[in-house]
Amino acid sequence: MWGDNDRANAAVTREASALRAMVLLAAHFPREQELGLRALVRRHIDEAVTQEWPAMGRHQVTLTMTSPTLVEALRMALALKPASEGQIIAQRELVASLETALEARRQRIIISQVGVNWVKWTGLLVQAACMLIAIAMVHSDNWRSAALALWLFATGIAICLLLIASHNRPFTGEISVRPDVLRQVSPPEPAVR
Repeated sequence: MWGDNDRANAAVTREASALRAMVLLAAHFPREQELGLRALVRRHIDEAVTQEWPAMGRHQVTLTMTSPTLVEALRMALALKPASEGQIIAQRELVASLETALEARRQRIIISQVGVNWVKWTGLLVQAACMLIAIAMVHSDNWRSAALALWLFATGIAICLLLIASHNRPFTGEISVRPDVLRQVSPPEPAVR
């Protein structure tokens, strides 16, 4: 669980890097295809930020849900007709970047589904209750030391529960993974000529 936030951040960063590479590689093709690919990247990022992110926080995104914009971008990239050796290489790298973006998105969705299940929560709470009872029994002859020991251990339990709960879902809460990196690589709208 502790590494889920790191893995989620890595997946989002990998997706953003692949999308940025797509934007850069699209510049090697005629203006119409470049603008089409840039628009698809921009639309994918917009959909990921506004629709997928909230749904991931609620565990409502699954792997069966494909990104129509990335699928369309892949179709468009494969349909390109390279006119030079440079465009052949750019097309190959463009397809590879799309595959990387799709894989990073899959990883992001898989990580959004993880969480601490009720069996682990129950086990932790039962173990904490047993420890509190054991501490109370050991210190039953002195109520002051019993109260202090119980208070210290209960505080430790509360901090552990808070830490686990705050890291339980990587895409919700104050310390969640944010889509800022994706927003940064979103290509701007083209200037009107």
